[in-house]
Amino acid sequence: MTRPAISRKWPRWARRGLLENIATAIIAIGFLMLFQPFALALYTYSFITMLAGTVMFIIVSKFPE
Repeated sequence: MTRPAISRKWPRWARRGLLENIATAIIAIGFLMLFQPFALALYTYSFITMLAGTVMFIIVSKFPE
């Protein structure tokens, strides 16, 4: 299989583990923004934040480990 050769070409920061954790954190931040009762601006951008994290997670899940 050529799988190990592909993963050697990818830089360490662009591999799946770290970026999936970052995407999950962005989704969690969007969730907290949605359910906080203090700032309307945070509520306004919560859906965009969760959507960006979800799209990032979908893309990053295709990266090699």
